Amino acid sequence: MDEKALREQLKKTLNWGEAHADWKAALKDFPAKQRGAKPKGAPYSAWELLEHARIAQWDMLEFSRNPKHVSPDFPSGYWPKSPAPPSNAAWEKSVKAFFHDLAEMQGLIAEPNTDLLTPIPGGSGQTILREALLIADHNSYHLGQLVLLRRLLGAWRAS
Repeated sequence: MDEKALREQLKKTLNWGEAHADWKAALKDFPAKQRGAKPKGAPYSAWELLEHARIAQWDMLEFSRNPKHVSPDFPSGYWPKSPAPPSNAAWEKSVKAFFHDLAEMQGLIAEPNTDLLTPIPGGSGQTILREALLIADHNSYHLGQLVLLRRLLGAWRAS
């Protein structure tokens, strides 16, 4: 097994955009007045999806690198309190934190001293590999929801 190639592929998988839009495209120029909107039948707003993805990703990252990490209450701790961001600054802060934590996980994966297959201390058998794949899966799921939401709001311009 080429471990370096595996690590590079895992890093890429966390923010893959080859077969579909990526998070940068989905969040780019999201209209401020539509960040809290829920079209008919949509269970979440863009703010709720962004914050949920950010919080869940942060939780998995911290669990991966800090054996004393305590996860938020489930499910209430993984969702914002309101469908709209409290301010444009809160939206921007969330976007920045999402990409920061994504880069942190990519860095953790790339680090040759990170054992991808040994159970994480403080966990119940989870590994860094499992957490990386879980982040990729979870983010991809909610990215699809965000793109669909933008389409329903008429705020999506496919490039």
